[in-house]
Amino acid sequence: MSLTACGGTGDAGGAQKDSATQSATPGSAQRADARAVDLKRIPDVGDRLQSQIPAKARQVVAVYGEGKDSADSTVVLYTKHGSTWDRTRSWDAHNGKKGWTTDHHEGDKRSPVGVFTLTDAGGVLPDPGAKLPYTASASFQAPHYWAKSHWHDFDYVIAIDYNRVKGTSPNDPTRPEGQSKGGSIWLHMDHGSGTSACVSLSKSGMRYLLRILDPDQHPVIVMGDKTELKA
Repeated sequence: MSLTACGGTGDAGGAQKDSATQSATPGSAQRADARAVDLKRIPDVGDRLQSQIPAKARQVVAVYGEGKDSADSTVVLYTKHGSTWDRTRSWDAHNGKKGWTTDHHEGDKRSPVGVFTLTDAGGVLPDPGAKLPYTASASFQAPHYWAKSHWHDFDYVIAIDYNRVKGTSPNDPTRPEGQSKGGSIWLHMDHGSGTSACVSLSKSGMRYLLRILDPDQHPVIVMGDKTELKA
């Protein structure tokens, strides 16, 4: 098992807030039951990354990083209905401790910018009703020599398909592009501060994503700092 990309000993922090918002502005704290409609494309994502979203994708998890060197971000779920995208729900989140990079390497403490598919899930806890294939195993348990605030990071995880084999458990250590390119980059539960390369959000947020992300909807994640996303 390889946890090097998701591991870390950052400081603990406060609980993260979930929100279902009407605004199409990333990071908005406004709560509303209604969804924004008539979005013809994912907001604040430029042509370069927008063109990499597969035409068949009908669920997009967008991660809007606050800055190139920031560990703070916002996760927004967009769902496509017909030809438009609805902003379904958003969460406060964290990314790599040192921010973002377009050339991720093992140990750089930065999350990779890009568009990646989401095909596999798992965690220490039993399957909460995931639509993605879910592997429940104690082997996901974070080492107890890590700070206690990190012990539950991998209770729920969704593999981000960066340098991994699709259709395998998230903790499969195989890295097709080589060890130096990093791997084991996941969506996982938040501990209140930056990660080693993963994206983290609240337990309730992870449960929601696990229950709604559907292989038949071809979910992908679009992630990066706001400047790179707009490029």
